[in-house]
Amino acid sequence: MDLKEYFKSANGTGVLATADSEGKVNVAIYSRPHVFDDGTVAFLLRQKLTYHNLQSNPYASFLFHERGPGYSGTRLHLKKIKEETDSPLIAKMTRGNLTPEEDRAKGPKYLVHFEVKKILPLIGSGQVDL
Repeated sequence: MDLKEYFKSANGTGVLATADSEGKVNVAIYSRPHVFDDGTVAFLLRQKLTYHNLQSNPYASFLFHERGPGYSGTRLHLKKIKEETDSPLIAKMTRGNLTPEEDRAKGPKYLVHFEVKKILPLIGSGQVDL
């Protein structure tokens, strides 16, 4: 599956799930991931529970439910590989829902990169080809 092409055209709702070092789970609504040419994906995070969990446990899952009838979409099993702060890439990837002033008032942003460990369909257990 070509994730870059898939997320370029897919519309729907994404949910990112993380857990802390004790296994306490958090889920949060997130937009589509940014997909890089090397197959890694990244999300822009603020200093909230999802970001906090990834400091002690690098594993996450992202579920994407496509808009429309039925249950189409994908699930990504992820492992954090790095994060960036204050990079020009963050400014470029910010999807402008806020004014620059509102954005700054919400605090710092982190671009957190993940290796995709497994891709599954939304429903079922059959692995999707990488």
